[in-house]
Amino acid sequence: GDMQRFTYFIAAVLMALRLVGCANRATARIDPSSDLKSLKTMHVVKIPNETAGISTLIADDLRKRGYTVSESTEKVGTVDAVVTYVDRWMWDITMYLLELTITIREPKTEFPMASGNSLHGSLTRKSAPEMVDEVMGNIFNEVKK
Repeated sequence: GDMQRFTYFIAAVLMALRLVGCANRATARIDPSSDLKSLKTMHVVKIPNETAGISTLIADDLRKRGYTVSESTEKVGTVDAVVTYVDRWMWDITMYLLELTITIREPKTEFPMASGNSLHGSLTRKSAPEMVDEVMGNIFNEVKK
């Protein structure tokens, strides 16, 4: 009857909401023509007015991986690679980083040599440093292959 259909509908809606909460994705793509192993110096292009310090987290992460890293809102051409990022935040009682994409680009052409993306809903949420670590880990795991 109608009541049963309504119950199924509510169950489906709850299911969908739960899936958003546990959304969980981590991917990386490396361009086959790019030799990421040869990179030594990178420059993180900071989004102006960005307050979460994502650019600094990325720069620190790259330094831990052995790169020489600079960071500013300007683009710099004298490095082996330029790193850009896109951060998407969500509100669920507190602000949390829903999705982070980091792209390593060829400095002259801005061709994306590698990019990584992490998406975590509120239930599987990670702190910003953990998100940066996850995205970078995925990119560099791909590089090692």
